[in-house]
Amino acid sequence: MADGKGITRRGVLGAGMAMLGAGLAAPALAQQANSTEMEAEISQSTRHNISAFRTVNWQDHFATTAGGVIICDIQCRALHYWSADQSIYRLYPTSVPATDELTRLGECSVVDKVVAPPWRPTPSMRERNPDWPEFVAGGDPMNPLGPYALYLSWQFYRIHGTHDTRKIGRRSSNGCIGLYNEHIAELFSLTNVGTQVKLI
Repeated sequence: MADGKGITRRGVLGAGMAMLGAGLAAPALAQQANSTEMEAEISQSTRHNISAFRTVNWQDHFATTAGGVIICDIQCRALHYWSADQSIYRLYPTSVPATDELTRLGECSVVDKVVAPPWRPTPSMRERNPDWPEFVAGGDPMNPLGPYALYLSWQFYRIHGTHDTRKIGRRSSNGCIGLYNEHIAELFSLTNVGTQVKLI
């Protein structure tokens, strides 16, 4: 319906949607400019940023929640946590391994909790990316592990934070499970050494 000055309801709606789209695009550009990603531009290698959560029951994977349990659902790109007494349940979106070859499934446990974890590329990562640094100190803005890490009983595997928020919801890691920094901070506070972990 026009108001006599050439303005229509459709025109107003179209302009509003254009402004909304522009506002949503701005944060993505800022994130890319401040990325700590050491790999190729993520939009070139990974097309989907999605976490399609499904219900997961700890009883299907563990006999008990003693010590707390974590289930990392690779397909849904999500991490489920239950406390030992089951009074606390958390669900977090995650990044997951970029390829099936980098993905390890099965049971392990938390063997260490590290604040400001240092980062060293694994031997296979160095083979694939010889230009990567051999070491990045904990707390360095370029450290891809973020502020906290849960070290797993599988060598080189971690559940950790990331400063590159574009990775969450994507198949983008070299094998680890990545969380938003505020989520790994909460999970770190809830988790104990000995917490049971399963990647499904």
